[in-house]
Amino acid sequence: MLTGSDLLNKVQELDDISKSDLVRSCGYVITKKDGQERLNFTSFYEALLEAKGINLGTNGEGKPGRKLSYVATVQGNGNLLIGKAYTALLDLQVGDEFEINLGRKQIRLVPVGDSEDDND
Repeated sequence: MLTGSDLLNKVQELDDISKSDLVRSCGYVITKKDGQERLNFTSFYEALLEAKGINLGTNGEGKPGRKLSYVATVQGNGNLLIGKAYTALLDLQVGDEFEINLGRKQIRLVPVGDSEDDND
């Protein structure tokens, strides 16, 4: 798959062909298990925008995606899921432990060993 200036040059060179042929010529093709090919337009256009210096924003992890809403919803099984994007923002690692402090309709997670006053 072409990227950067190579992609821009190829797009300019092939400006008179169809979009499908352009995506195929730039290498944005995936071959499925059954042998059929699928054109990856999304990756092509993202690479093209990046090559032109246009940043579409990130979701907090450095990856394109939805913006964080900072709202969590209790799931049908009663669990409250925080999500990877939030733990990445806080640089939390597997095995980090937290004390759960309950208040009136609120939950505060305090890293084990920290005092609540240090986090405000």
